[in-house]
Amino acid sequence: MKPARSTKKLEKPHSWYQLKNGQWVSESIQTRIDEWCPKLFGYHLLKLGGLSCELTSFNCNIQHQVHVDIQNPLHNVIADGYDLPFLEKSFDAVLMAHQLDYCNDPHRMLREVDRVMMDDGYLIITGFNPISLTGLASLMPWRKNNLPWSGRMFTSNRISDWLGLLNYQVIECDRYALFPMQKYRTMWTWLENSLGEWASPMGSLYFIVARKRTYPLKPIKPHWKLKRKLTPLGVNYKISNRHSHKG
Repeated sequence: MKPARSTKKLEKPHSWYQLKNGQWVSESIQTRIDEWCPKLFGYHLLKLGGLSCELTSFNCNIQHQVHVDIQNPLHNVIADGYDLPFLEKSFDAVLMAHQLDYCNDPHRMLREVDRVMMDDGYLIITGFNPISLTGLASLMPWRKNNLPWSGRMFTSNRISDWLGLLNYQVIECDRYALFPMQKYRTMWTWLENSLGEWASPMGSLYFIVARKRTYPLKPIKPHWKLKRKLTPLGVNYKISNRHSHKG
């Protein structure tokens, strides 16, 4: 397994037209965004990166939407994903379309997104699946240095593990586009549907929806002795039940 952090210089796309079949990829993601937008509530939505900025969200209940990128003309805030100019817990939902695919340090970016995310907020992440036809194509010498294959593809299971460490609950993980073909799309879609769920892990794209939880996903036994040592002097707290009333 390749390390999450890399020193390799990556070309980061700022528009879907830079990717081969980019229009087809964006349209397939847009279909899922349209399904989820009515389920999102709050006051502020962050679209991180130029690819996210180009996805529409008109039917979203969150009216105030912030587009963050450096080059895409649709941005309304110019910033880097590693250093967002927002206060902690500013956004009710964040969209990251293929941001981790072209990121040298995905852990750092996820921590920064988590910093600005409200409790119980929604995080939507899309990307390319390395265990797919698209992922295998990146092994070809004449493609590995060109978009979209020049990125760093991670499996959806690995990203779900990262989200779990940040106390996010993955509520949807959809892998699809087994045949990433733009021509004869109806035929390829029919063939993929006929193959059933067993072909899902080989889908070229993934769509993850996770929710930030305010309580531990795995209950941890409290360290009472440690808590007692760290309790400030002058604060009343119950040490034992020795003085409780006897029945």
